Amino acid sequence: MAKYEWTKARILRWTLGISGWIFCMILLFVTEQYYRWEVSNFTSRDGEAHVYNIYEGTSIDSLMSMLRQDYDIDAETDLKWHMRILLFRYPEPGHYIVPAKIGDRELIEKFKYGRQTPVRITWNHFVRTREELAGKVTTHLQMDSVTLLQLLEDDAYLAPYGFNKETSRCLFIPNTYEVYWNITPDQLFARMQREYNAFWNDERRAKADSIGLTPIEIAIVASIVEGESHNKNELPLIASLYLNRVHKNMPLQSCPTIKYAVGDFKLRRILYSHLNVDSPYNTYKNPGLPPGPIRCPAPETIDIVLNAPKTDYLFMCASPELNNTHIFSSSYSAHSAAARQYRHTMDTINWERLQ
Repeated sequence: MAKYEWTKARILRWTLGISGWIFCMILLFVTEQYYRWEVSNFTSRDGEAHVYNIYEGTSIDSLMSMLRQDYDIDAETDLKWHMRILLFRYPEPGHYIVPAKIGDRELIEKFKYGRQTPVRITWNHFVRTREELAGKVTTHLQMDSVTLLQLLEDDAYLAPYGFNKETSRCLFIPNTYEVYWNITPDQLFARMQREYNAFWNDERRAKADSIGLTPIEIAIVASIVEGESHNKNELPLIASLYLNRVHKNMPLQSCPTIKYAVGDFKLRRILYSHLNVDSPYNTYKNPGLPPGPIRCPAPETIDIVLNAPKTDYLFMCASPELNNTHIFSSSYSAHSAAARQYRHTMDTINWERLQ
């Protein structure tokens, strides 16, 4: 048997072969690590992104338990190693959206540095009470509605913002806002104040001054205007009418304020008994504007009041044709005639059939 000779050529081939094998193994390892690190180590079982609300004091183990319910982790060992590299000790509180596939680095940094996704809070001009407002605002927040309601009714807390219990709804202009899920009450009020000041710019404040009312008083008028009609075409005339009454120091005698005072927003007909309710919002008994808005007026309605046309209207009555319009009058005699026609129509309606 011939003796195997380690020639230089053979040694070189073996060396290159082993080196190539080692290089391939290293390349494979590096490629896998890069993939787990940058591309995907977490894969959603349903192929969808998932949402997590992380509270203060949540541990990494608790976070991983939540993630494992929705995701397959391809390499647990790599994940633990990457957590040590990035010094990941606990997740920051917040609202997070995790994509269907995500690498360790992005996932760890998302929770480590609190890179949460903002949530949207929204409410419209149909929100009437502080309770309704608190419920709408906090629907998608960690903050509970009771906490917000307490602040909306705390005169001492509201004073630095220029509001009180009755006017606090004016600060919350209806719109959709993006905020963080774990926003604090102080941060929320500061944000609403910035939005309020941005809306009430120099131009709008100048218009309010020319009318002789403050922004809060304009908002109160706007809330009454909205309550009077769903017919947007009539809102400018209604705004003009109420501004005329305010300037003449006339009782506003607004039916929507009676509904607010009574606490029944579904009243179809205001009766004399309702007009005697003891409430600062009863504009039949109390002169001037009520102490606060009767709903959160829409920005568009505030602008309608600021740009109301000049008229001599002082009275309005629902049309006896019941077509969602009103008859506007500048004299009480003309208004009385229209009111008699309306009452006659209402008296002939079979209300039981409408129930």
